Amino acid sequence: QGQLVASGGGSVQAGGSLRLSCAVSVAIDRTFCMAWSRQTPDNNREAVAHLNTGSGRTYYADSVMGRSNIGHNNVWSMLYLDMSSLKFDDTATYYCAVAPVGNSDHDCRTWPYTNWGQGTQVTVSS
Repeated sequence: QGQLVASGGGSVQAGGSLRLSCAVSVAIDRTFCMAWSRQTPDNNREAVAHLNTGSGRTYYADSVMGRSNIGHNNVWSMLYLDMSSLKFDDTATYYCAVAPVGNSDHDCRTWPYTNWGQGTQVTVSS
């Protein structure tokens, strides 16, 4: 699954927006499942968003539904997570993962991702 380097985190005020990026060291040359998860300061791990690059099907946690968008760029082997209307509860370390599933029908929420990269910290202040 290669190396994953997440970036784009930082400190932002509540109500603000940011884009998290994930550089993937493998070519996205087939159908991939892609995912973002986060770990909160009290160590709760939550799946945030998933994407099947073959079907374009996306899934979002209820906590971010309607204010987040997961996307990718095959040319640059990048994965993105756009978040808006940020809340204090969005404060977390965000991790990305990808997997070459080769199946556009696969529900990417169920894939057993094993490599989540080093994460990027997002801190939302009220």
